[in-house]
Amino acid sequence: MANLFDYLAWRGDIPFACDPFCEVDNLILSELIYTKFESFPENGEMTIQEANSAFFKCHTQRELLESSTYTAKAALMMEEMESGARFRNTRLLRYFHALDREQDAQIAAVAYLLEDGTAYVAFRGTDSTLVGWKEDFNLSYLSETEGQRRAVAYLNEIGALFHGKLRVGGHSKGGNFAVYAASRCEPELQNRIIAVYNNDGPGFRQEVLRSEGYRKILPKIVRIVPDTSIIGMLLGSETEPIVVQSNASGFAQHDGFSWQLERNRFLRAELTELAQWISSATGSWLEQMDDAARKSLTDTVFSLFEATGQDTFHAMSEQKWKTAESVIASLTELPKEKRQELLHLAALFLQSGGQSAASYLPNRKREE
Repeated sequence: MANLFDYLAWRGDIPFACDPFCEVDNLILSELIYTKFESFPENGEMTIQEANSAFFKCHTQRELLESSTYTAKAALMMEEMESGARFRNTRLLRYFHALDREQDAQIAAVAYLLEDGTAYVAFRGTDSTLVGWKEDFNLSYLSETEGQRRAVAYLNEIGALFHGKLRVGGHSKGGNFAVYAASRCEPELQNRIIAVYNNDGPGFRQEVLRSEGYRKILPKIVRIVPDTSIIGMLLGSETEPIVVQSNASGFAQHDGFSWQLERNRFLRAELTELAQWISSATGSWLEQMDDAARKSLTDTVFSLFEATGQDTFHAMSEQKWKTAESVIASLTELPKEKRQELLHLAALFLQSGGQSAASYLPNRKREE
């Protein structure tokens, strides 16, 4: 079995003219946007060689390999990409990133101009910032988050600069942004979109799924999830997923570098009972909460995290005991009604989870 790095080493010399753009190419470009291109010229353009050189003037391979975040190794793909015919002539256009604490927005995007004459617009998934994760929670009660709004604006901007066919995609929350932007962009641009890739990203509220723009783009959506998907099971989707094998377990399967492939496609699998349970339990839980309750839960939980004084979960994990002490102290200082609300919502989730687990028992008995 192989992963993205193996694909680049073994098939990176095969140009698109010989083997057209595939689902694996999509994930490579969706992962590469996790690279922080600090040296990218404002509103500019870079070749893959220039991007690689500029990045490693500021960082070392050892630094990336020793990082505890799975997205750090994305930048390591550039060396193989610039040496092979498939991606050697790729140009990166209009890298954009923003972290807005006031509006709970975390977004980054770039457009790749490929040798086959198409473009791929990639949106970054959630990073380790509290802002980024809070926006994920906001998806459950807001019709449109600030990050989604900016994703639409960015896609329209690229559509005005590039007039050919294009694909849109992302991993994790980036996949959600990709689908949302494609469903809300200019109609003329929608017509030029070949495919929209959601790589293990969360779904949407019902008003989005029922919208005219979503219905129009629905046939072009490609949803890919690992067999024990967690993030990709959240909220609603009307696209049957392509389920793929991962060499990781549990939440670690969210790491796209763990997805297994052969030649130019991912190895297929079936959703595990755990993934089905998560989808069912979370759905049942959210159905029992109105938008006000979802917002209150989000604000309360993140107020506890913010009390640690840290901006990222990575920083909090490095100071585990101080983090735990800060969270516990903040929890005891919450108003009584907020503490009761948290306990009530936790009880609802456990109840929903029990009901979901029970729903699988008849099938198992029949199998036995």
